[in-house]
Amino acid sequence: MTSFFGANGKYVPCTVIEAGPCVVTQVKTKEKDGYDALQLAFDEKKEKHTSSAMKGHFKKANTTPKRKIAEFKGFAEQKNQGDVITAELFAEGEFVDVSGTSKGKGFQGVMKRHNFGGVGGSTHGQHDRLRAPGSLGNSSTAARVMPGMRMAGRTGGDKIKSQNLEILKIMADKNLIIVKGSIAGAKGSYVFIEK
Repeated sequence: MTSFFGANGKYVPCTVIEAGPCVVTQVKTKEKDGYDALQLAFDEKKEKHTSSAMKGHFKKANTTPKRKIAEFKGFAEQKNQGDVITAELFAEGEFVDVSGTSKGKGFQGVMKRHNFGGVGGSTHGQHDRLRAPGSLGNSSTAARVMPGMRMAGRTGGDKIKSQNLEILKIMADKNLIIVKGSIAGAKGSYVFIEK
């Protein structure tokens, strides 16, 4: 994240996203594939790290191998295989949805994972274990821990969609989009932008 001064002089927290150039590697149609979609590829990749099948796939689109491939449905304009889509597809002031994978935090306890209060915020009578989860379940009637019980475990690494983020500025020459607010994921991770 970074910050941005708007036209009215207000200080706005924002995120910079590199949005292209994306190459149309395949146009899927209802007659041939059963649905309409565009397959886009992004981010250069060395040819030696690409399988033979993917080399042929990129050769059909007349482009070099790419790292990330994704399908998008419902494009307004008709695109052909080999066309390049840039950040100019979006407009300033427009609202978009950005989805990405959140940072993985590994195995975490209940305090960090579920915001339990512990002894300081005394929700359970844990007099000697400050960060313990407390009681887990029933006695002999169920004799097991019920599904959905909030316990310690792996945190992060989930798909998160941030909706209705305003586009503050577009730098078309560098294919950069500046959106208001934060998005999920670490620096350099891939995200999907939808109108």
